[in-house]
Amino acid sequence: MKLNFDPGKVNTPSYIIDEKNLIHNLEILHGVEERTGCKILLAQKAFSCYHLYPLISEYISGTACSGLYEARLGYECMGKENHVFCAGYRDSEIDEITDYCGHIIFNSFTQLDRYRDRVLAKGKKIGLRINPEHSTQEGHEIYNPCSPTSRLGITLKNFRENDLNGVTGFHFHTLCEQNSDDLESTLDAFEEKFGKYLVKMEWINFGGGHHITRDDYDIPRLEKCIKRMQERYNLEVFLEPGEAIALNAGYLVTEVLDIIKKDDMDIAILDTSAACHMPDVLEMPYRPPLAGSGKAFEKKFTYRLGSQTCLSGDSIGEYSFDEELVPGSRLVFSDMAIYTMVKNNTFNGMGLPSIDVCRKDGTVDNLKTFGYDDFKMRL
Repeated sequence: MKLNFDPGKVNTPSYIIDEKNLIHNLEILHGVEERTGCKILLAQKAFSCYHLYPLISEYISGTACSGLYEARLGYECMGKENHVFCAGYRDSEIDEITDYCGHIIFNSFTQLDRYRDRVLAKGKKIGLRINPEHSTQEGHEIYNPCSPTSRLGITLKNFRENDLNGVTGFHFHTLCEQNSDDLESTLDAFEEKFGKYLVKMEWINFGGGHHITRDDYDIPRLEKCIKRMQERYNLEVFLEPGEAIALNAGYLVTEVLDIIKKDDMDIAILDTSAACHMPDVLEMPYRPPLAGSGKAFEKKFTYRLGSQTCLSGDSIGEYSFDEELVPGSRLVFSDMAIYTMVKNNTFNGMGLPSIDVCRKDGTVDNLKTFGYDDFKMRL
């Protein structure tokens, strides 16, 4: 892991967004847009650092939203294509959402029937989220939109082919950190169930979960899938990746506060928290990459990394190092731009990490710093 900044010169804990790596991802995504004519939207649920929206907007077509606040954020800070999907819209919010977004995607015919006229009256496009009931994931059932218990998307059994007035497009989201072979098989299932309705549509949204900027991602297969929908049905194609935008483009720098001696394994207490600052570590769960480390007992010194909080399970994992950790040691977790800042919290009075950006020239600029008032306002 090559760092473009000096971890010893930043405050801890801090999220550091790597502008160089972010641009690398954006260039890949822009290439897909250029070669296929599709439109790629930033799924803000993964990465909402609006300070960088002007940069992101130079490469992709807009934002994807999950409700009123994200819709307003995308509208105000990106100002390009802005699509929204929500499992259930509130009557008090739908008109404002429609002001901000050009495409409104509904999760049920009940919501479509309730709000159709209000959306069409503003000249906005209406879509339906479809569940093709084609699961491509193994494990992490919490992230499987096609599980039998999923509330997301209309299944074929509940599809009303005579209730499509005003509907101009379909949306599906079935992937999570996956390659384009899973997209291809999803399209097969989608066409088998809903292909006959696509000829009446204007656009299709492939949703998110596409790991397009991962080293082993099959971009030619993705582009083949895009062109398949364009050429077969004359559809405008949208994708809304979140992780792919900022994959491997962020770090979390933390400091060791104490070392607790234990019989089985020493514990390093950090000034960061899995529960507060990287909740997917506990929710997925997963073991975040850590610069200069190895698996437990792979290197000379092994530690269990834990937090300041009183949650006994607030542990980041077990790591080994060539050198002994001491109070003041700096650790750098990678891939910390996605699903961190958007999900962090102040449980137990933990402060929020500052947000910095490492520019292409290696300088580090502070974007936001948080304090007591940010903790208090959430209570």
